[in-house]
Amino acid sequence: MDREYLKELTEKFGNAFYLLDSRQFGNNYTELKKAFTDIYPKFNIAYSYKTNYTPALCKIVDVMGGYAEVVSDMEMEIALRIGVKPEKIIWNGPYKNYDKVEELLLLGGTVNLDSIYEEELLRQIAERHPDHKLNVGIRVNFDIDDGNVSRFGFDVDGEDFKSILNFVRNTQNLYLIGIQCHFATRRLDTWRPRAEGMLALLGRLNIVPEHIDLGGGLFGKMDDSLKKQFDSYIPSYKEYAEAVAPLFAEHFANRKDKPTLLIEPGSALAGDCMKFVSKVINIKEVRGKAIATLLGSIYNINPTLNKKNPPISVIATGENKQRDYVDLDFGGFTCIESDYLYRHYKGKLAKGDFVVFGNVGSYSVVLKPPFILPNFPVIDISCGSAQVIKRGEVFDDLFHTFTF
Repeated sequence: MDREYLKELTEKFGNAFYLLDSRQFGNNYTELKKAFTDIYPKFNIAYSYKTNYTPALCKIVDVMGGYAEVVSDMEMEIALRIGVKPEKIIWNGPYKNYDKVEELLLLGGTVNLDSIYEEELLRQIAERHPDHKLNVGIRVNFDIDDGNVSRFGFDVDGEDFKSILNFVRNTQNLYLIGIQCHFATRRLDTWRPRAEGMLALLGRLNIVPEHIDLGGGLFGKMDDSLKKQFDSYIPSYKEYAEAVAPLFAEHFANRKDKPTLLIEPGSALAGDCMKFVSKVINIKEVRGKAIATLLGSIYNINPTLNKKNPPISVIATGENKQRDYVDLDFGGFTCIESDYLYRHYKGKLAKGDFVVFGNVGSYSVVLKPPFILPNFPVIDISCGSAQVIKRGEVFDDLFHTFTF
């Protein structure tokens, strides 16, 4: 990440771009999986496509034996196009295109039911294809004492859950392949309760499906400067595994046909695998406040707008003499007053310098809106050479659906 290399990339790709380390993504996958399999060997990862559906990353998961966790027909199409076998695709989410759901079910994929409205739609599919075994799961919801009421899944104590369970059990060609839950809270102390809740539910129902899926909601690796901005402890992969995997190892110790334990990480795998690089376009002072303008915006690095400063480094280009700043804000190219990529920078800076933002692999590329400017290219630099994973967008990419 030195000056000459960034200058070379700038000449090829412009003054702003994403840098991807796909090797780090693969290393994260291996490390996370090992943390769990060391304790409960029948374990696998279903990568959350919505977090970063860059096909190159999704392909790595498939090659390494993982599942594709998708929440739309668009994401299902990504999985199929990169060669994921349908039986390794799991479709979650509160809304589903049931024409595509039918397609996936007939191909052998799994659809996790989230709400009671899906019962009638699934009934119609089952009746149209009485000779096909259709793999379905049920997404469940219960209290894990995290202070939140999740909107996903069936309340395990509600009538809708009884209805959907009876429907699946009593429909001959529906196969209950799994039970899934999802809680967005990433705190370590919420993982054991979700595992205990799932095992208690299975005991109550007297079933052991092929898959027991604990969903997503894990912190990933991050710089200490970012860790300090969270109000909870940032655990390691191993700590997450130690919170839940021993429960499954003990619970199913005497069972030969153990169920597969699944989790659905996104940020935990992709967060630290991408950086965003921009040149400083201008530095000005407004009523005593120093503001640097970048070719990039908050939507490129933090579209969830969580107000946290990402890890940052400044690389001098020598184009202009640097000054010392004690409270400088990095502003974006948009005409939104709140568009700041980083607040209260202290250090040296000059117009033309490179600013490198770390930990931007989670949601950045997929949530960035087509607002004011098209998005920037994604370059994989993990193997020494610069490989274009996503070219920079142009006008026609955004406007070919409009009528002029």
